Amino acid sequence: MPEVPVVKEPKGRDLARWFGFDAPLFRGNFFTVSPFALMRQFTEEMDRFFTPVARTDEAGFWTPTIEVKQEKGKLLVTAELPGLGKDDVKVHIDGDTLVLEGERRREKEEEREGYYHSERTYGRFYRAVPLPEGAKVEDTAAQFNNGVLEIAVPLSEVKGKTKEVPVTEGTKKAA
Repeated sequence: MPEVPVVKEPKGRDLARWFGFDAPLFRGNFFTVSPFALMRQFTEEMDRFFTPVARTDEAGFWTPTIEVKQEKGKLLVTAELPGLGKDDVKVHIDGDTLVLEGERRREKEEEREGYYHSERTYGRFYRAVPLPEGAKVEDTAAQFNNGVLEIAVPLSEVKGKTKEVPVTEGTKKAA
């Protein structure tokens, strides 16, 4: 069994913990932390919280990135699903909504001489894309290739009245 060194902390550090200043927000003692380091840590935490990346939250839900665009008479939906196979993804149309859902299961084990590492990640995902009026849902096609799901929904031409609105320059207010 490997030996682990045990270090006894000085009693002065217990004072900050007793006053409640040794919270996870502060890396170190509250009285010795630099205000600049505290602000940098706060900024990093806010960036991590608001960055729109695919991630798994505590409830086990995963949010993959998708791209939706209309091109050449079709609605094209592209979803990045790295590490998944065709059988891990379910695509269906519910009323006027295109639904992508599935589950990602990633298990990694590494064993070397005197070392063993095991990691498991699970995450369900659910993405709903509203379909525009005139979508031909019966002709929808989906293709999965190398972790990228591409869905094409043909659109019928919706002929509506269009009218150009002139833009004027000046101090007159639009009525």
